[in-house]
Amino acid sequence: MSNFWTRTLTGAAFLVVMVFGLIWDRAIFGALFVTILWIALQEFYRMALGTRFRFQQKLGLVAGAAAFLLVACHFFYGWDIRWLILVLLPLLLIPATALFLPSREGFGDLSYIYAGLLYIALPVSLSPMLVMDGEVYDGWLLLSLFILIWISDIGAYCVGSTLGQRPGARRLAPEISPKKSWWGFWGGIIFCVGAAVGLHFLTWIPYSLGHCIALGVIVALGGTCGDLFESMWKRHFGVKDSGRCIPGHGGMLDRFDSSLVAIPLAGIYLTLIALI
Repeated sequence: MSNFWTRTLTGAAFLVVMVFGLIWDRAIFGALFVTILWIALQEFYRMALGTRFRFQQKLGLVAGAAAFLLVACHFFYGWDIRWLILVLLPLLLIPATALFLPSREGFGDLSYIYAGLLYIALPVSLSPMLVMDGEVYDGWLLLSLFILIWISDIGAYCVGSTLGQRPGARRLAPEISPKKSWWGFWGGIIFCVGAAVGLHFLTWIPYSLGHCIALGVIVALGGTCGDLFESMWKRHFGVKDSGRCIPGHGGMLDRFDSSLVAIPLAGIYLTLIALI
């Protein structure tokens, strides 16, 4: 099967899984996103540490998954938020077990365990707050934010691959991602804002037109930052893709790099103006 058809079929399957997982049920959402968190964090640890500190990597994975599940249970089922303190157990075991490492070589790299938790587990663990409307599960807002990210990517690619590849076109971040241009950057913002306006009139984003336009700008900017930030990590570790779990598309982290920055920024904006 050609790479085009592989990308197309897996992309379509990915889209179906995401839409189903976001809008159907809170339990399905939880299962989907804890899986995304686990695989993306595992990919980051594999890039950063390889087979070193295996036990500590597992503790990091457990801490990240536990944080998401406990936050989800708080928002979904009313669990006392104090249960979240249990996440400290695997976190504290990481330095405790490090005392018994047979070698101190590369000891500083152990900090990547915590970096992965801040980079991946923290933003994913905040997502349950975006899918609850009081006590009612409603994944349409989070799905809409993902749609904005996808539309922004499409706009950046379409505009960047046409206008941004002309001679003399300025690169956005040539040392990080040589193919990205300022044309693609502005194209992504315009497409994203246009999509936000469209979702406003479809009532998928239940806020005023001004707030929807602001969300479009925030998501586009955050998505670009998230994409470039992951590219920096991959260049630092000397890898092309974070993994191979999605044929034709790379790893889980490759697919969610933009959302790790864009969706938390959107959540911050909506929280500060008391819309959620």
